[in-house]
Amino acid sequence: MKKRAYYSVRTGKNPQSLELDLSVLLRLFGPLYQSFVNKGYFQEAFGYYCVDAGDISGILGSDIEACILRLLRKSNLWPIENYLTSYREDDLFDIIEFLYDHISKPVESEGYYHGYSDCGWHYNKFDQVAGRQEYCEEINGLLSDYQGGYELSNDGEILALAESGLETLLQASIPEYDQDNITVRIEAAKLKFRRYRSSMDDRRDAIRDLADVLEFLRPKLKTVMDSKDEGDLFNIANNFGIRHHREGQKTNYDKNIWYSWMFYFFLSTIHVGLRLIKRSEEAKPR
Repeated sequence: MKKRAYYSVRTGKNPQSLELDLSVLLRLFGPLYQSFVNKGYFQEAFGYYCVDAGDISGILGSDIEACILRLLRKSNLWPIENYLTSYREDDLFDIIEFLYDHISKPVESEGYYHGYSDCGWHYNKFDQVAGRQEYCEEINGLLSDYQGGYELSNDGEILALAESGLETLLQASIPEYDQDNITVRIEAAKLKFRRYRSSMDDRRDAIRDLADVLEFLRPKLKTVMDSKDEGDLFNIANNFGIRHHREGQKTNYDKNIWYSWMFYFFLSTIHVGLRLIKRSEEAKPR
């Protein structure tokens, strides 16, 4: 279902529209989860109850609680409807990721309706890709409004949303140049920076990874950038406690604010630098 901003939200007249707190998120998650249960999206993994055959196990077996304990190392999470109101934030996020791993959309043509006592639909073929896509779309409609904003990625990991106005930068494809030394490292840095509850050390490491990509590109950047601009890039990384650990570095600053600025600054610089390098190389006579 496409998320729509109704009148009071659009006009800023709804004080509750800015951010969801945990209690509201839990309240909204419950019916969303149940809607997927009712449509059979968890039959493949969790099984179902049949009035004739009794409990039919899914691929996770008959003891889902034990499965969750093994995978998440937590108890008192299952059944979800019994424990949901007592979930902490990390409990809910763990369950959201767990459900992503085990959701699959029933293929209606491969199911049948058991009419006795209105038992319901039973399926034997499922589409995991379609199920995950629908689940992400629905759950992200809630997560985007929780606290500073989160999303469930296509890999099933909860990530912090990009800061307002910078979404396009995170989504933009890296210009093709060097898959291993550039693209793979940038994607890893973005993931490290955006992970749920990433620490300041994680964020510093992500910035350092981007700085290392710039270092790799430095010989070519010198040919397309003003020498002062090129030098300023590495002044930030080298003298503000990002890449090296030495006396005289500036570290007395609000890292929560400045790390974010450094990350997006380096990321955007890589995008610009790669485009300038590619344009320069393409302009050379062959």
